[in-house]
Order: sequence, then structure tokens, then C-alpha cells
Amino acid sequence: MMRLIAGFIAAVVLSTWCGSTLFAAHMAMGFRVGEVTHTSAIVWTRVTKNAERNRDGYRDPMKRERHVDRYVASEIKVEDREGATPGAEGQVRVAYSTDESFRASVVSNWETVKPDHDFVHQFRLNGLRGGTKYFLKVEARDNGDAPTSAASTGSFNTPAESNQWQDVSFSVVTGQSYWDLDDPAGYHIYPAMQKLGLHFIVPTGDTVYLDSEAPRARTVELARYHWQRMYSLPRHVEFHRHVPGYWEKDDHDAWANDCWPTMSAPWMNPLTFKEGLAVFREQVPMGDLTFRTIRWGKGLQIWMVEGRDFRSPNNAPDGPNKLIWGKKQREWLKRTVLASDADFRVLISPTPIVGPDRARGKNDNHSNKAFQTAGDDFRNWTKSEGLKNFYVCCGDRHWQYTSVDLKTQLREFSCGPASDKHAGGSPGRDPRIQPFHRVKGGFLTVNVFREEKVPTVAIRHHDVHGKVVEEFKSQSK
Repeated sequence: MMRLIAGFIAAVVLSTWCGSTLFAAHMAMGFRVGEVTHTSAIVWTRVTKNAERNRDGYRDPMKRERHVDRYVASEIKVEDREGATPGAEGQVRVAYSTDESFRASVVSNWETVKPDHDFVHQFRLNGLRGGTKYFLKVEARDNGDAPTSAASTGSFNTPAESNQWQDVSFSVVTGQSYWDLDDPAGYHIYPAMQKLGLHFIVPTGDTVYLDSEAPRARTVELARYHWQRMYSLPRHVEFHRHVPGYWEKDDHDAWANDCWPTMSAPWMNPLTFKEGLAVFREQVPMGDLTFRTIRWGKGLQIWMVEGRDFRSPNNAPDGPNKLIWGKKQREWLKRTVLASDADFRVLISPTPIVGPDRARGKNDNHSNKAFQTAGDDFRNWTKSEGLKNFYVCCGDRHWQYTSVDLKTQLREFSCGPASDKHAGGSPGRDPRIQPFHRVKGGFLTVNVFREEKVPTVAIRHHDVHGKVVEEFKSQSK
């Protein structure tokens, strides 16, 4: 009897010790790797209170809330909402190695996470080798006296140097509406993309919808919740264990529809444009600049541009000083594109440059009349410089297309939204410039490889399950 009582007491003590004192640290959102270069990468992770997201919490009855200027706090706590992933204080570290067994690995110090940064830490890995596969292990613990209570492993590849050939494959996505998910575990596109052996992904923006999906993110806490419920979905967590990303932002994941820095949006108060941008940088693995270019071996160079931080007001009169990218970024883009000797150059833009967009209700991108001067300037520049093997991949639009500008022959590929349910709004196919047009969800892939020793690019539209629905193929000349 005494042995039975002693065993029961020991079980209670162990349960208390593991459940609430030492083993409190979890990683329900896993980790994400971003901004991979030849020598560096950023590893994002977050300590969470629970091992899984809140699967049974409150869900708002309607997708959209009315625009109400006066903010009244909801009686529903964020942690009680469906998909909530509350954070917790704790410590994290990362180990990385070129050996899957983690022999001779580099191990970081334990870093303490705090609530003022949503319990997030971003590790900066330096001194990496180009064209190399790295294996990662991210661990969490409650405090300095506790053992590891959560761990996750994965991998990523670094780009090869510009004088070395490297076959490269990546995807482009947009329009991740939480209310238009096509599976409770996450979008169908994630397991479909995972099967393709991608080197990286570029989410072009509208990764979450702060302003147009309930609950509207009118506070920093609610904005963080939008990111937590999207990236705690099991399919998304699993995908990013092995596929790094370069995140861009657009209007809905920055702050509000078609926004610019000086815009007034009382229906978003008290959340400000500046706070929305800060949450974005907190919630994705992001370097110092939101516009950047990365070389992936001899065959490929990509550019990611910033379309919100520097833009002129959409409602300002059009003219040479009305810009989406700002002068500094536009000059940088033109200069670096001309300096590149990559076989293929790909600009990945959050919004269209060729279009066409629908005529009514949109004045937010280079294909719209509101930015006609800026759009003409860039499109005409690509022709005047005689750019060859230069392509644009864009997000934002809720339909897939391939468009070829009549005047300049600039070719643009729209990746389409993340689900069929989120597709719509197209003005219809323009047969003069569009060899392909499809009002469905899916994603875009770009593959650079050698075919019979000749550098080749294949740009493919996929449906949500990964089936190729259109392909463009070209060789370097």
C-alpha cells in the first residue's frame, strides 16, 4: 500500500513539474527560414503556451465586419478564438549543420523571448557556404534550469555563387484568405508545393487580411492573431520545415485595402500604418530591407520589391513624381537589373505591372490609370534597354493569367489566389495580350535548368492540387 501511495504522489509531482513549471515552452508554429543568401539566413520561431493552436475556439459568424470608425473592444479574448496560438515566455536556440546527424554543428546561445515582441526570436545565421544543404534543429525550454521541452528539425539550401550552375525551382503565391481556406489543416497548395522539391517560396503579399476578415485587426494583439492563426495551420508548419521564403507585403497584410503611408483609415483605428508594418516584420523572417535581390547560381537572379512603404497617395494626380516604389528603389531596381549577367532575371512584384486589371474600383498598381506614368516608365524602360529573358511574376489579383504587353513585349505571370474559393473579380480575358487566363486558385512555379546543356526556364501555372494548367518555356539566347 505504501509503495502504491508513493507511486501516486510521484506521478502527481511529475505531472505538475512537466505540465506547468518546467515544460511550459512549446513551438506550435514551428519555425520558418527566410532571406537565404550565399552566406546567411534568418530563422524565425516563437514560444507558445500550448503544443497546438486553439482548434475549438470562437469563430465570428461573418467574414467581414461593418466599417465602424469608433473602436469598441470585443468581449471575446484573443486566446479564446479559433486558431489562437498564445505565446509564452521561454528560451529558444538553433543548431545547424551540413550533416543530418548534426555532427560538428553550430549551436547558438539560448535566447529569451518576451511579450513585447510576441515571444518571437529571429536568429541570424552567418558564415554559411553557397550551394549547400543545411540541416536545422530549433529547440525551446521554459527557462535556464529546464530541459528542452519542444524541438523541430528541418533543412534548407543556400544559393550557389553566380559563376556556378544550379538548377533552381521556386513558387509564387498570394491571397491567403483565412476565411477561404480549402481544408481545415491548411491550404491544398502547401502539400502540392511540398511534393515539387522547391528551393524557396515567395509570398507576394496578402498573406493575411488584417482589414477585411473578422475580427478586423484594430489592435496590435489582433494583428498578431491573424498571423498566428495562418502559420499555426499544420500543413503550413510542415511545409516551412524544408522550404525557406522571401516574404513581400501588400495592402491587406500591411494595414488596409490599397493603403499608403499617409492614408486615413478610421475603420482601422487605433491600429496605425506604422504598427501594421512593425507587426509584419515581427511575424516573418525579414532582413533590414524590404526590397532586395538574390542571385541563385549562374542561371537565375530574382528581385523582390516593396510597394507600400514608399508609395505616393493613390488619389494624387498622376505625373512623373507619383510613384509606387519611390525614386530610390526604382533607381536601385533599374541599376541592379542592368548589372546582372544571370541567364534569367525575374522580378517578383506584389502587384501587377502589365495587367490588365479591372477598370472599376482599382487604382493601386502600375497597370492602373492612377499610376499610368510610373507604369509606362518602367515598361518602356524594359524595351529601351532591350532586356532579354526578363519576366515579371505578380500577386494581388484573384485570378491567374499570362499577359504580354503589346508595346514593350514585357511578359507577366499572375500566380492567382491560394484557393478556388478566393478566386474572382477578373475583367475577363483580353485575347490581344493574354495567351492564358483562368479564374481559379493555385500557384506559380519558376524552374531554371539545363536542357541539352542550354539554360532553360519553365514558368508554370498550377491548380490548387498542383496540376499544371499552363506552361511557358524559353531558352537563354
